[in-house]
Amino acid sequence: MTAAELHAWLALLRAPGLGARRIRELVRRLGGAAAVLAEPPGALLALGLPERSVRALGAPDAERIERDLAWLEAPGHRLLTFADPDFPPQLAAAPDPPAALFVAGDPALLAHPQVAIVGSRAATPAGRREAREFARALAQSGFAITSGLAEGIDAEAHLGALEVGGLTVAVTGCGLDRPYPPGHEALQRRIAERGVVASEFAPGTPPRAAHFPMRNRIIAGLALGVLVVEAGLHSGSLITARLAAEAGREVFAIPGSIRNPLRRGCHRLLREGRDAGGIARRGRGEPRPACRAPRPRGERGRSAAAREGARGPGVRAPARRARRRPGERRRAGGAHRFDRGGRFLHAAHARAEGRGGIRGRWTVPARLLTEGGNPRLEGIP
Repeated sequence: MTAAELHAWLALLRAPGLGARRIRELVRRLGGAAAVLAEPPGALLALGLPERSVRALGAPDAERIERDLAWLEAPGHRLLTFADPDFPPQLAAAPDPPAALFVAGDPALLAHPQVAIVGSRAATPAGRREAREFARALAQSGFAITSGLAEGIDAEAHLGALEVGGLTVAVTGCGLDRPYPPGHEALQRRIAERGVVASEFAPGTPPRAAHFPMRNRIIAGLALGVLVVEAGLHSGSLITARLAAEAGREVFAIPGSIRNPLRRGCHRLLREGRDAGGIARRGRGEPRPACRAPRPRGERGRSAAAREGARGPGVRAPARRARRRPGERRRAGGAHRFDRGGRFLHAAHARAEGRGGIRGRWTVPARLLTEGGNPRLEGIP
């Protein structure tokens, strides 16, 4: 990227009223960031840009751009635009990718196969332990662990990967020169040295509430799957899970006690999903799958042969509920088999730790498949 193009990109990213989608459209339509700034104000207004954006592009904030350039001159710092060949392809394929990322660390790791681990900031000791345990196991299996550098589950996920010498990716909701929370400055520095830290916000940008859902969409877009460890009903982790499902990625959730309010978000994901650990891939406004109709009262307790005889030949009786098998556990409403996502996560843990399972829950191995540029996880029965 030339100096003029870099300067133009920084001006675009600093201009108010221009979101990532509009910046991508402008750059594609006009052939580059410098070409956008070269357009006369009338032409930019004709393209639908707000007046304040046109004014900012006509007179960019030179002081701020100089600070951005000074940050980019530091070793390991880089601006990665969506037009850059090193921009992660799985993020580019997401529904709403960022126009550019400010990166500290190795940008090539952003394209590495990743599993995101997210959850509550006020996590319980059990939730912290589970996040770190899964992060260690997945990192030892070759995945990069992606999270948001927040307190609680996020921090445990990053630390679990670092403990075993694995790769980890942190996505922040502020400028990379302003570590947030402030107590994670040392952790952010470790991640930049061993992995990569990324943000779509320019240096100097403070953390704001609106930035974190934007950060969550990047986490969901980078990862092949998202594991929710602990989350309340209004947790931002559920936003990440929804965005991941909309992007066609896998969504996993760890169940827990019904008395723990931080498990209610996980239980909602399990309840709404077609199988435990997955989330139903239905469009907005579509009805949820209907429950199976109960058996007529007069047929309960009767044998299959008797029910078939009562219906007449050729009429199939409802399938009987299968007996529980090893690896299943009882829950309200009958036996429950864990889904391919849970089997996948445990398979990675079992391979890394060399033991048969976490409390005997999952025993079936799984593998990662990448076909036609559409990454997905698939269990092997």
